[in-house]
Amino acid sequence: MLGIGEPENDAISLLKADHKAVDQMFKEYEALKTGGKAAKVRVAMQICDALTVHATIEEEIFYPAARLHGAEVRDLVDEAAVEHQTLKDIIARLRAAPSSDPLYDAGVKVLSEYVKHHVKEEENELFPKVRKSNADLVAIGERLAARKAELEKSGVKQKRAA
Repeated sequence: MLGIGEPENDAISLLKADHKAVDQMFKEYEALKTGGKAAKVRVAMQICDALTVHATIEEEIFYPAARLHGAEVRDLVDEAAVEHQTLKDIIARLRAAPSSDPLYDAGVKVLSEYVKHHVKEEENELFPKVRKSNADLVAIGERLAARKAELEKSGVKQKRAA
């Protein structure tokens, strides 16, 4: 969701849109609690794919650009990068787990809670500080969008274990 006066095509707006889209996917997964395993796994893999692409563009483009804007921002970026590693670990576990795993739903729930925590910190702490900096957020947003499209087209998504 855009804040008042936020451009629609800048880096932060693009990242917030990703956050919102993933949140919707988690809601879709939760709505399938009583649904079939195949539908739940499909949505879980969509979540994993979206988070993988999102983390990649943040780590390759947004975080390095943000780090240039002061020690406080660098500290927030460092914390976010560590959180990404934990998210990647949970994603790897979900990709490897059979849908019959009794902890599958719990894994998706933990991923959801962790993502919500991460998003809250980014949107309430990191993004406002970067927005106040002199970063060219439109140019960074263009780079993020191009890289995201490239990753989605090339299939950065990791394959689920058989």
